Amino acid sequence: MAGSSPAPVDNAPAAAAAVAAVPESAAVPEAAAVPEAAAVPAAAAAVAAVPESAAVPEAAAVPEAAAVPAAAPAAAPATSDVDDNILPGRHWVAQAENDADSFVDSVGDETTASLRSSIRNYREINGRTYHGEVGQAEYWGPNDDRAQEGLDIHHHACFLMLGHKLHLAPLQEGIQKVLDIGTGTGIWAIDFADEFPGAEVIGTDVSPIQPSWIPPNLKFEIDDCTREWTYAENSIDYVHTRWLIGSIADWTALFKEAFKCLKPGGYLESHEPSSGFENQGEPLDQKSALAQWGKFFVKGGLKFGRPFTVFEEHIQRKAMEAAGFVDIEEREIINPVGNWPADPKTKEIAQFSEATFLEDPKGYIAFFAHALEWTTEEIEMYLLQFRRELKSSSHRAFYRHRVVWGKKPLV
Repeated sequence: MAGSSPAPVDNAPAAAAAVAAVPESAAVPEAAAVPEAAAVPAAAAAVAAVPESAAVPEAAAVPEAAAVPAAAPAAAPATSDVDDNILPGRHWVAQAENDADSFVDSVGDETTASLRSSIRNYREINGRTYHGEVGQAEYWGPNDDRAQEGLDIHHHACFLMLGHKLHLAPLQEGIQKVLDIGTGTGIWAIDFADEFPGAEVIGTDVSPIQPSWIPPNLKFEIDDCTREWTYAENSIDYVHTRWLIGSIADWTALFKEAFKCLKPGGYLESHEPSSGFENQGEPLDQKSALAQWGKFFVKGGLKFGRPFTVFEEHIQRKAMEAAGFVDIEEREIINPVGNWPADPKTKEIAQFSEATFLEDPKGYIAFFAHALEWTTEEIEMYLLQFRRELKSSSHRAFYRHRVVWGKKPLV
């Protein structure tokens, strides 16, 4: 899901951000990672080039032609390192037993959506509801009310992160047809339809969680983007995807479907986060909950054949090139998380990003924790430590977010 679907200064996870993290059902984490999710494993070097007051480009500093903010390139994690370094669930239970303060916070009770029709054939895992075919890992994030709140918060963080923009591709005046893949709650599609009232906007997702009160030029469809698309060739002006991290096995095949449906000169735009968190200053302790976050998603993605290393392996650009797109451009954005930035605009982005993860961290990890055979107690003890670290003044956490757009050739 975008903004969901699903994530991750949209990144989710980072998450499965991430979405997200956070996984629009994916992401870190439709605002910051986390399961669109997803950040770089914590072993990456500290980013000294991102000062506290300028970690995130301000709105004026994010023109469409602006260069990527200076930052150390993220290295793709080695699969063996991820597998070897991930801590077992019992580690967090033992840590909690040795630290009475771990129980100051609590993981609140979660309610699940009411299931009525056959199309809402959701599956319950660890008290959360998921798309009915989650066993095939079409989308790893939950689709209940709490997850939807997180997706909407994430969308706002992404909007701020892009300098109060919904897109970076140079769209032409008078575009007629737009497709939002992995629309999640539909919030991006709703905002886009309001901004472009003359365009027909279609949002697709595997879960029917979108609202019924929508702009007249918008409609939602239940569809699986990993199968052959049914839209006519050369019929769409713009395709938007956000935080599909962990949901796609073959990105080239996905982008080929977009290429086929786009009109000559039309644009595809993809937003994806890194797989885990980094820390400005000292590198994260590899046994910390923040450092383990990205490793957790990467290992889970490997198990199901749907990578969370989209950012680290530059899969967006590679898949666009393989699909036939030209004039490909990209923007890498540093997305801080928490209260640490000094600049007010940057702090606002960081606070919304933090809220994305604190709203529903269990939604990000529950599916993969279940797949990796963690117990409910192990999951909750990990989440207690994760929340404490994310809110701690001793950390200056951030993840990375990459926007890539390409054009279908005119001939």
